[in-house]
Amino acid sequence: MIKTFPKKHLIAVAGISLVVGSVLALSPGAGVEAKRMTISLDTPGSASSARSEPAESAPADNAETEAPANEAPLVTASAPTTSEAAPVEEATQPAAPTEPELEWTEFKVESGDTLSTLFSEAGFNDGLMLSVIHGEGEANKLQHLYAGEQVAFGTSEEGELEAVRLERNRLESLVIERTEDGYAGEVVIREPEPRLAFASGEIQGSLYLAGKEAGLDDRITMELAGIFGWDIDFVYDIRKGDSFEVVYEELYLDGEKVDDGNIVAARFMNRGREVVALHYTDTEGDSDYYTPDGNSMRKAFLRTPINARISSPFNLQRRHPVLDVVRPHEGTDYAAPVGTPIKAAGDGRVSFAGWKGGYGRTVVLTHGDNITTLYAHMSKLGKGISSGTRVEQGQTVGHVGASGMVTGAHLHYEFRVNGVARNSRTIDLPEANPVPETELARFKAATQQQIAQLNTLGEGYRQIAMAEDAIANEEQ
Repeated sequence: MIKTFPKKHLIAVAGISLVVGSVLALSPGAGVEAKRMTISLDTPGSASSARSEPAESAPADNAETEAPANEAPLVTASAPTTSEAAPVEEATQPAAPTEPELEWTEFKVESGDTLSTLFSEAGFNDGLMLSVIHGEGEANKLQHLYAGEQVAFGTSEEGELEAVRLERNRLESLVIERTEDGYAGEVVIREPEPRLAFASGEIQGSLYLAGKEAGLDDRITMELAGIFGWDIDFVYDIRKGDSFEVVYEELYLDGEKVDDGNIVAARFMNRGREVVALHYTDTEGDSDYYTPDGNSMRKAFLRTPINARISSPFNLQRRHPVLDVVRPHEGTDYAAPVGTPIKAAGDGRVSFAGWKGGYGRTVVLTHGDNITTLYAHMSKLGKGISSGTRVEQGQTVGHVGASGMVTGAHLHYEFRVNGVARNSRTIDLPEANPVPETELARFKAATQQQIAQLNTLGEGYRQIAMAEDAIANEEQ
């Protein structure tokens, strides 16, 4: 009977069955989209976690009051019949007083509105407004209003102002209530529900376009590039056919998505080389991305301080474009528009900031292990950058320009070890600290599920892709 079905149907059914089984194993009832999937994320204490816990057994005392389902209840001679049963007086307790309902008047803050005008529109004078903002707790934060926020005034039946609510956004509100001693306010933060989502893509042109096609938000795509940016140059290293798979959080409030959260796990295939990154929060509360064996995804230095094309590579035999003589090019030039931010390659201290001959406007950073980096031909220095300033990796140290002896706007970047120029694109960069040995067992336990989710969902989508390819070939 099986032989009567077309071969392409069997392949498709096999691929789809595998994915459905994978999804059900991780999250029953999860919605599936092309190249993208959302999964309910069970966290300790969440409603979904509570439902999955086995019910507690009844206390031993209850065993005597309920007869087993397969046995008739015991009846003694002294037990009264239903009609003879003595009435039982129910214990009555006084009902708790109910809070009177307030009548709310809401206003949307428009450009030019002040707190005084809003109080006036609600029917209250400035004297009451001052009493509210001078109340206890965080009531004074009511003074800071921004267009688009919502302000609501809650009044009693007698018209007294009992509460003020300022909704800054879906997650944050300021609530001020009347007390016996006046008014008191507090900031209320709502925690969105995280749900896991999965997306995968294959690069045909750029990571950005592949992320768009896979349904990723721009922020998640840029974060993905940042995680793998220490290992992969997304301008020169990626090739057509490279692929990625990512498990990340989507944040929901009242059943509606409000934002994207962290990337939980990701895999990038670059020229056949697999790189896996896992999100981990240590016992100190610090979060970062690591390989499955606990090594940091970070390097002590960025591979490139700017995302731009190389206009002139490191070359110790290069002919100078202005002087027309053979002069070593001890750095790498990146062509970019004037004003493009330039990032510090690593943590360090500014040892020079200013004009440096043919280099033009230049910043030199001193790092550990006798390493220095140089950034030249800037249009201007970064905010607060001066000699002696400490900088962090990724901080803006300046902006691309055409100062000094140049033919066009670009960044000239040098990487030196013990004063000797090295090729920043090929040198082995020192890694950041791995997971400490004392925390390695905890790390393995915490990331085991992330690896399983990434592997299972990724395998499912790869099987679907193979089934689709097989069907396409069969139809041809």
